[in-house]
Amino acid sequence: MGSIGMTELLLIFGIIILLFGAKKLPEIGRGLGEGIRSFKAAISGEEKKEDEKVITPKEIEAEVIKKEKVKENA
Repeated sequence: MGSIGMTELLLIFGIIILLFGAKKLPEIGRGLGEGIRSFKAAISGEEKKEDEKVITPKEIEAEVIKKEKVKENA
């Protein structure tokens, strides 16, 4: 049993293209990449940065205005 050569890789790639089609391959690759990234993050204990809420300047301004109104009414 030897290693896989270039001919075998081309044959496997050709079969994959026939099975899934050329349009589906980028989606499959993207899904595999995201899966690998999330697996690595889970193993290393990192948390997703997407979960952190990003506060926009408009939200900050609205909070300041609310606090000023509360102070005026008190």
